[in-house]
Amino acid sequence: MTGLAPRIAFGALGIAAVLAGGWGAAHLFTASSQTARAIAWMDSDADDWKRFPSRPVANAPPRFDFREPTEDERHRYALAFKTVDAALGAYGEREDFGRFLERTDTLAFLAVKDDALLYEDYFNGGSHDGTVTAFSVSKSFASALVGIAIADGAIGSVEDPVTKYVPELLAKDPRYAEVRLRNLLSMASGIRYQERGTPWSDDTTVYYAPDLRAAAISSPIVEPPGQRFLYNNYNPLLIGLVLERATRRHVADYLSERLWQPLGMEATGSWSLDSEASGFEKMESGLNGRAIDFAKFARLYLHGGDWNGRRLVPAAWVDASTRLDTTTDPAPNYQYFWWVNTKVKNAHHYFAAGKHGQYLYVIPEQNLIFVRFGRTDPYRRWVELFEALGRRIATAASG
Repeated sequence: MTGLAPRIAFGALGIAAVLAGGWGAAHLFTASSQTARAIAWMDSDADDWKRFPSRPVANAPPRFDFREPTEDERHRYALAFKTVDAALGAYGEREDFGRFLERTDTLAFLAVKDDALLYEDYFNGGSHDGTVTAFSVSKSFASALVGIAIADGAIGSVEDPVTKYVPELLAKDPRYAEVRLRNLLSMASGIRYQERGTPWSDDTTVYYAPDLRAAAISSPIVEPPGQRFLYNNYNPLLIGLVLERATRRHVADYLSERLWQPLGMEATGSWSLDSEASGFEKMESGLNGRAIDFAKFARLYLHGGDWNGRRLVPAAWVDASTRLDTTTDPAPNYQYFWWVNTKVKNAHHYFAAGKHGQYLYVIPEQNLIFVRFGRTDPYRRWVELFEALGRRIATAASG
C-alpha cells in the first residue's frame, strides 16, 4: 500500500498534464476549429464579443438621447426602484434594488418611460460606455431587417420558400421546398436541432462553427414545417443567408444603413463573425453595442416602427412580429423572433430575450421600456420583475 499512493498521485498529475496540454493546444486552433473553440472557450460568455472577429455596425449623426426626467418624475417614480421584496427573490423581507441587481450578476439596467430615462445603472464592471452582447436579442434585429427587406422589395414575403434564396438546400433535403420564411421566423421549420452540450452538438455548431454558411445548410428536415415550435438556431442562420443574398449586403452593413444610423445610436456597434475567413455574421447571437442604444431599438417597436415621424419598419411587420396569434404560427408566445407575455391579461406586452438574461421589455400602454443585460443569469425571473415594476410605475403615475 505504501507504493500505491505515489503511483496514484503521479497518474493524476499525468492526466492533468494531458488535459492541460489539450486545452492549451485547443487555444492554438480557435480561429478555425469548432471543436477547439468548444474545448478552449467552453460555454458562451458575455465577453465573447472580444473573442470573435467582428464587422462594425456604424452609427451616424444626429445622435438621439433620451431626456432627463423632470423633478416631478424623479420624485414620483423614485420608490419604484427603491427595493425588491421577498416575493421577487430578495434576501430577507426587502433588499435594496441596486444591491439586488449587483447580486444577480447584472451589467446594465435601464427603465425608460415617455422617453425619460427613469433609471440607469451599471454593475459588475458594466458602464454606460461599455459593450454588451445581445445574444438572442440579435434575432429580433434580424427580424426587423426581414420586414424592411420585404418593404424594399428585396424579399417577396414571409410565404416565400427559403429555397427561393438558398436553393442548395434542395440537395440536402427536397422537403426544404416546403419551409417558408414564416416557419424560420416563428421557430417552426421542422429542421432537426439537438442540444447535447458536446463539442459536436447542433447547439455548439451554430455558436462555434467557423463557417456558419455551411452550417446553415447542414441539418436535415425531420418533420413538416409549421406544426411544432422548436427553438432552433439554424433558423436565424438561414434568415441571415436570405438577407445577405436578397439585399446583396453584409447583414451588419444593412443593419447600419437601415436601423443603427437612423436610430441615432451613440456608438458604433459590431456583429461578431464566425471567422475571418468566412466573414458571416453570427445571426443567432452576435450583435454587440451599448445598453442605451439597444433601448432605442425597443423604443422603435414601442412606436410601431415609426421613429420621430420617419417610418423605419412597417407597422404591420411590428404587429405581426409581436402579437398574440396562433392562426399561422404554432406558439402563442413566440412570433417573428420576438416573445409575447401571454400571462398578461387585457394588455400586449412583448420582449426580445437572450442567454444570460439579456432583455428588451416593452409595455406599450405605459409607454415603458425595461432593458437588462447581464454577465450571467442566476435570477431567471426578469419578466416577473419587469411586470412588478410596471405595476409600481402605473400606480405612481396615477397617484
